[in-house]
Amino acid sequence: MSLDNTIYYLTYENLKDTDILFNDIYSNENTNYYFSDDFSKEFYIHLARCGFISTTTIYEDKLYLLPELQFEYAILDFENLHISKKVEKLLKKDTYKFKINTRFEEVLEKIDEYHNPNWLIGDYKKTLIELKKSKDETSPFCIMSIELINKQTDELIAAEVGYKIHDTYTSLTGFCSKEKKYNNYGKLQLVLLALYLKKENYAFWNLGHPYMQYKFDLGAVKYSRNDFLKRWIPKVFL
Repeated sequence: MSLDNTIYYLTYENLKDTDILFNDIYSNENTNYYFSDDFSKEFYIHLARCGFISTTTIYEDKLYLLPELQFEYAILDFENLHISKKVEKLLKKDTYKFKINTRFEEVLEKIDEYHNPNWLIGDYKKTLIELKKSKDETSPFCIMSIELINKQTDELIAAEVGYKIHDTYTSLTGFCSKEKKYNNYGKLQLVLLALYLKKENYAFWNLGHPYMQYKFDLGAVKYSRNDFLKRWIPKVFL
């Protein structure tokens, strides 16, 4: 929540105005959440480019986009990647497949089953599906699903959705199976993703909120908004 409890309505026009973006939004250290009823692909991409991570909220039975310019971010530089002994053992097993973008809509359904409540619903979900289906080769933005699959049963064990902008990757949300036999497979999916991003020469991984211990166990470092934007703006926005 914003420190002054104010949530401002945000438009695409506001965001495209660099004077407003830099002098009113980036410089406002008391506000992190904004809201909008614009679920267009263009607005969503521009929000992401500006460093916002968007979820949703329901107010008076209406779904609103809830873009957040976070106060702090968790960032993984791949030289800092830490792999636990339990995950090292799983990496050596021949029981899984690691895939990118093969079962996108199924991943969304699994996320919906896993999270209650789930913010990835309604027009937000439609926007992501439209973004995934639209193949604009000139765009630096790409929606992705990251999938860990049981090699024998073809079951989705763990997965997430996120997006690539240029050579950065940002996580949105995901799920992992609660079955005991899949203990630590959620962590395995994260490590496999980190190894993939490193291999593909991504600059860094934006894991969003720095409030979950598993991100630091993976090797992420907490950045203030200002420090995050110093890395983000030259890499993604400019």
